[in-house]
Amino acid sequence: MSMPDKAFPVSWDQFHRDARALAWRIAGMQHEWRAMVAITRGGLVPAAIICRELGIRLIETVCIASYHDYTEQGKLQILKGVGASLLENEGEGVLIVDDLTDTGKTAAMVREMMPRAHFATVYAKPLGRPMVDTFITEVSQDTWIYFPWDMGFSYQEPISKGHRG
Repeated sequence: MSMPDKAFPVSWDQFHRDARALAWRIAGMQHEWRAMVAITRGGLVPAAIICRELGIRLIETVCIASYHDYTEQGKLQILKGVGASLLENEGEGVLIVDDLTDTGKTAAMVREMMPRAHFATVYAKPLGRPMVDTFITEVSQDTWIYFPWDMGFSYQEPISKGHRG
C-alpha cells in the first residue's frame, strides 16, 4: 500500500471545532430532524457532538464494512442497516452524519437507502463531495486525514536535528 502524498493531522480540539461548525451550518437550515443516522465507525464522534448541539434524541447507526483484498478491492458490505421507520418517506427528515467522504462509495450506499435524507460530513474529498449535502472542509483526494482517535502521543525530533547544514 503506497502512502498518500499529503498528511492532514487533526487534533481533538480541531475536530470538535469542525464538528460544531457543521452543527451550526445544519442548524441554519431551520429544519426539525426526526432522527440522526451515524455511519460507523467514524461518524460516531461527530454524531455525538452534533446531536448534542441540535437537540436530536433519536440516534441510529448504519454499519458498512469495506473489505480490501487482491480479488475484490474495496467491496462494501452492510453489516447493520437502519430501522424501517427511518426508511419511511425515503429518509426525509433524517440527518446522516459521517466524519469524511472519501471516494463516495459508502455515502452512495447510504444515500440509496435514504435518498431524501440530509447527508453531512465534517471533511470531504473531491470524489465523495457530490454525495454529501453539507461539509466543512475539503481536502485533496491524495490527502490522508489522521483523526485524533487513530493517533497516540509520540516523541518528535526537534526540527534542528533533521537539518544539518
